[in-house]
Amino acid sequence: MSPPSPSMQNPTRSLPFAGASNFRDLGGYAGHGGRTVKWRRLFRSDHLAGLTPQDRALLAELGVARAVDFRGQAESAAYAYALPGVAYHHLAIEPTVVQNALALQRTGRQLTAQDAVGLMQDTYRGFVRGSAPRFAELFRLLLDGSGAPLVFHCTAGKDRTGVAAALILLALGVPRAVVMQDYLLTNSLYRLPEGMGGHAPDAVFDVLRRVQEAFLDTALHLVDHEFGGLQAYLVDVLGVDAAAQRELAGRYLEVCHGPVSSGTSIRALTGDTGRWRKLHGAMVDDATADGAQP
Repeated sequence: MSPPSPSMQNPTRSLPFAGASNFRDLGGYAGHGGRTVKWRRLFRSDHLAGLTPQDRALLAELGVARAVDFRGQAESAAYAYALPGVAYHHLAIEPTVVQNALALQRTGRQLTAQDAVGLMQDTYRGFVRGSAPRFAELFRLLLDGSGAPLVFHCTAGKDRTGVAAALILLALGVPRAVVMQDYLLTNSLYRLPEGMGGHAPDAVFDVLRRVQEAFLDTALHLVDHEFGGLQAYLVDVLGVDAAAQRELAGRYLEVCHGPVSSGTSIRALTGDTGRWRKLHGAMVDDATADGAQP
């Protein structure tokens, strides 16, 4: 038997895909009972249509056998892809931010950065309310018979994908502060494709191309205050009952070999200390060794 590849022996959160800058692993975070999320089982990304031959080889090396695409119909048609050995699941969540921004502009209003923040918050409320069937289907795929490594993505891998990743990690017992840090990694990793821009003012476009705590907080606040909290949302809205949650933990959390200290740093939980410091030092540095938000 050949030895494990370096990517499996020493897992890193961010993976070197030339055609998908926001491709990363959700493994390594401490969940229920101190059990860590398994590496190389759950991945999130921007779209996969631009993968190079080397990227496809890396994807195969990682064992990814399922891809979940949250892009809308026009988005997925414009940048379609087919990957050998990877089952494709299209769970379309249509984008609304641009359409809503254009509607505001048609009223004669000059968009501001604060308007853009409001539009993004409205979008995240829409994810929680209107996109629940798509997220429910994602959980069904996570719990299906194969259990093969899976990647889910939208276009930039930041909003639709960000909410999906947050729901998965929270369902596995990862603390909200850590979930937020994972969500914010997009701002360090995602590279906007050349030539992509818009007619919006720079301050507005800067809001739309990045993520903010306020966006995800808006979604989670709605889960808490309109749906009765995460457990109620998982069970009553997404159909992930107690038995399904136990199955989810059994599949995607490591067997606990001992207690994890409450003082364990986020860097230690990622298993990616040096790379975290290099890529994400602006967000988590040596002063945050207790795992708190900077």
